[in-house]
Amino acid sequence: MASLIMAPTFSSFSINSRSRDFRKLNINIGRSHGIKAMRIEKSLEELYNVSVERKVSPERLAELGVSRWSVWKTGKCKLPWDWQVDQLVYIEEGEVRVVPEGSQRFMQFVAGDLVRYPKWFEADLWFNGPYQERYSFRAYGDD
Repeated sequence: MASLIMAPTFSSFSINSRSRDFRKLNINIGRSHGIKAMRIEKSLEELYNVSVERKVSPERLAELGVSRWSVWKTGKCKLPWDWQVDQLVYIEEGEVRVVPEGSQRFMQFVAGDLVRYPKWFEADLWFNGPYQERYSFRAYGDD
């Protein structure tokens, strides 16, 4: 045996638009429609898996053995570059702007930064003056 339960319905519903309560209700309803969409944009470092440590301490540099790494220098130029392996770079002098392949945005790294570029990353490197870095190629699992 089945039973049927019906909820009561309202055949008519009216509000006096002059009442104080209606004006409060109307104001609150109007505010609830003001939802704004936020666009959260990830940093390029996060998007391309490039990590950076800023103002690296001498202790950290000694721990990594940076003084034994190879040195690379350049002057003002633009270089297209792609990384065949992970590379850890410590910038000793100057700055570089890194524009990932197909991007209009850039990352900027300066003297004192330790940057890890991931394998298969492609970018244009812009140097605006004298630049010097120490670099080390990293195998999978090296930190």
